[in-house]
Amino acid sequence: METSRRELAAMIALGSAGIALSSTPSPADAGTSPAAPALVHHVFFWLKRPGSQADSEQLIAGLRTLRDIPVIRRLEIGVPASTENRDVVDASYDVSELMFFDSVKDQKTYQDHPIHQEFVKSCEHLWAKVVVYDMATV
Repeated sequence: METSRRELAAMIALGSAGIALSSTPSPADAGTSPAAPALVHHVFFWLKRPGSQADSEQLIAGLRTLRDIPVIRRLEIGVPASTENRDVVDASYDVSELMFFDSVKDQKTYQDHPIHQEFVKSCEHLWAKVVVYDMATV
C-alpha cells in the first residue's frame, strides 16, 4: 500500500507541475496578454452619511457612467462583502470601484476624460473620504 501512495503522490505532483507550467505565460508573452492588464486602479469611498442607501445608490449610479470611457478595460463596482470578521479585513468603506487599464497612459486618459470629470463634479458631495490604490501588475 505504501508504494501505491507514493506513486499516487508522485502522479499528483507531476500533474500539478504540468498544469502550472502550461498555464504560465512565456517571457515573450509577458505584458502582452489581453488577460493581464498593466494597471489596476482600486478606489474606496466613505460616504458623508455612512450607511445611507440613497447616497450609496447615487454614487453607484455615478460610477456606472464611467463604463462609457473607452480606455477602461473592465470596471467592477461593489460594497463590503459579508465575509468573516478578521483583523486584516477593512470593511469600513461604503462603496468601491475596481478598474483595469492597459497602461498608465490609459489611466491618465481616464482621469482627464470629461465623463470622469462630470462624475467627480456630480458625486463628490456624497463622500467624506476617498482612498486610491494603483497597482502595476508584474
